[in-house]
Amino acid sequence: MKLRCFIIDDEPLALSLLENYASKTDFLELAGKFTSAIAALNTLRTSPPDLIFLDIQMAELNGLELAQLVPPRTRIILTTAFQQYALEGYKVNALDYLLKPFSYANFLNAATKALEWFELKAKAENAPASETDEPFIFVKTDAKLMRIEIRHILYAEGLKDYLKLYLDNEERPVIVHMTMKSFESIVPADKFLRVHKSFIVQTNRINIIEHNRIVFGKTRIPISDSYKEKFQQFMEGKVVN
Repeated sequence: MKLRCFIIDDEPLALSLLENYASKTDFLELAGKFTSAIAALNTLRTSPPDLIFLDIQMAELNGLELAQLVPPRTRIILTTAFQQYALEGYKVNALDYLLKPFSYANFLNAATKALEWFELKAKAENAPASETDEPFIFVKTDAKLMRIEIRHILYAEGLKDYLKLYLDNEERPVIVHMTMKSFESIVPADKFLRVHKSFIVQTNRINIIEHNRIVFGKTRIPISDSYKEKFQQFMEGKVVN
């Protein structure tokens, strides 16, 4: 598999180094290099790459801002000289983060993660129908992609830029680098309901509701005022007096 990649960095030396690293990597095809996010925008919209090596600190439009405009299928590897931006990368679902100055080994490791991500995605998309009848999602956890079948998810708990996914087939929650908004966008809307700013539940896994709380074992998930109306709409016709 070949990945079409862009390099976006306003430092000429960094741009040159990344170009050199990409040319050494046989599964990367350099499809564009840009010295600013603004310069890259039009090409991103008309001919989006598979992967972008994206500098964070740039004038006018920085890398994190550009990441919000990147097409959903394009993956991002952030590059920066400042370590404090590592957490910011998870807000835009970056696959990895390279701290300048980085070696070719670091670059190759990050690029390989991207390759593995696309290979897993292709495998899922091309799998026989019998293997994909069960709905599933891929989530990023500990720098790897993990397949989770929808039916096993009980609920998700938000922790700033991370989520805890509670599954019926795992003793401990799975920690994933994802926001609540991102999670809501990838799970079936007819199966999942947000009941609190920090909780999304799978509705067909709700068995007990007690004192305005949804009970999962020893955990009691509150139904907040902001989401109470939606929850009541869901419950309409399901309560037998």
